[in-house]
Amino acid sequence: MSQAASPLQSIEARLRLLLPANLYAAAWVDPSPTTLESVFNHLRTLQRILYDYSSRRIAERLPTPGKIDQEWQKGTLMFTDLAGFTKLMEANASEGQAGAAALLKVLNSYFAKMIEIISTSGGDLMEFTGDALFAFFPEDTRKKDTVQAVKAGLRMQRAMSHFAEIDTPHGHLHLGMRVGIHTGRFLAADIGTPRRMEHVLLGTAVQQAKLSESKGQQGRVCLSEKAVERVKDQFRFEDGEPGYKFVIDDFTDDQLDEYEIMPRRRLASSVLLGRSTEKLMEEIEGSLNSIEPLASYIPAPVLNLLVESADKRHIPPDFPEPTIVFVNFIGLPELVDLALPGQETKVVNSFSRAFALINAAVEARGGVLKKVTYHLFGSDIVIYFGVPTAHTNDPARAVEAALEIREIVKAVKPPTVGGVTPEIYCQIGISKGPCFVAEIGEPRGRREFNVLSDTVNTTARLMNRAERNQILIAGRVYDEVAAHFACESLGEVSLKGKSAPTPIFEVVGYKN
Repeated sequence: MSQAASPLQSIEARLRLLLPANLYAAAWVDPSPTTLESVFNHLRTLQRILYDYSSRRIAERLPTPGKIDQEWQKGTLMFTDLAGFTKLMEANASEGQAGAAALLKVLNSYFAKMIEIISTSGGDLMEFTGDALFAFFPEDTRKKDTVQAVKAGLRMQRAMSHFAEIDTPHGHLHLGMRVGIHTGRFLAADIGTPRRMEHVLLGTAVQQAKLSESKGQQGRVCLSEKAVERVKDQFRFEDGEPGYKFVIDDFTDDQLDEYEIMPRRRLASSVLLGRSTEKLMEEIEGSLNSIEPLASYIPAPVLNLLVESADKRHIPPDFPEPTIVFVNFIGLPELVDLALPGQETKVVNSFSRAFALINAAVEARGGVLKKVTYHLFGSDIVIYFGVPTAHTNDPARAVEAALEIREIVKAVKPPTVGGVTPEIYCQIGISKGPCFVAEIGEPRGRREFNVLSDTVNTTARLMNRAERNQILIAGRVYDEVAAHFACESLGEVSLKGKSAPTPIFEVVGYKN
């Protein structure tokens, strides 16, 4: 006797990646109202999680997966960078899971406080980049966005007093923070494929905001000249490096707390209005319509991790040793500033094609293209091998992906914009070492699955040292891949933050 058709048959393909394995099997073999209600409850939970993983622009707009889109935006950009994390991680790593839990508690206390200040000051947390934060304050009709960002920055620095003395197994440690602020116009774009989308910001305004943070000092809020010009009547300043100024915090608490309350809206809980098969199917399809756009912005291995752990609402922190790849993609991001009206579409389409191919090269080898983030030049592409899924040969997979990425970048045909045809190239760094992997942010609010460590910083510095289309690897990666790839020693070099010189190697290609 043949089995009766499941009511889920018409949407089965949409559910495959969004249900945990046990629930998927149960729903297929026993699609009873009770099981369908479990499917609905899981999807409702997953929707909340993905909403919290998304910036406000994505979560509240729900872009169409696969639709390439762009929009010019104006406002104030804020970058922060945390100092002291490496020592804090090292102090807890020897304690295993207990140390991971203790480290996560401190980090999430820090992030939750900073996110709250950003949100209630009218800002939108765009992303976590390691232990750094990137926020955007949209320009309003009264152009108060820069004032709000500066006051938020000052309040964030004051809040760092909570992290001035942290108990660890190795004694008291502390965290510090730099804050940089710039105002300007940039292009926000959604790129990629229906399977994997990415939200990127293009233009020199983003890079200048990053530069404002790098020119700053711990405990201070550093502004670019353009940001200073917008708020020079509301704040006093001290000179920093040429082109930058530090805000003087001479405000009372009441004065500093004068800000517009614009908290991030919580996702309203959907409620079942009936438990018949027909009504449950209607609610399940409605949930899918909201989840699929959010899910397309999450790397597939991370999405699977979120799906399988949704009922626990928690991903245990850990101290693995993944292989990290940083790719600096140079030439296209800066081009949008030269675009005549309508020409920016050519830049975005070119970027989208490159991103789709690079992501495919990473996914095909079991890696995770975590995000496209921002650099002093071009855009940085952050890639992990070994988390959340590990393989015995992750360093070799990473090098193989890097070689293909280099060929993809070389093959990019740059558009001519504003009379300029740029040179497109990349710089790639690869390193392996101990990391802290966890969901960081607000435990029941804005958060992301992230990888943090000095290994991440080392990889970024290797990338920065690379020449055009050069792939540099650290000694530990070389030891694991030298049998399969042709590499040349470049000797030992001094990298920022390292007390001893670091041996580095250039990957030339495959061995014959």
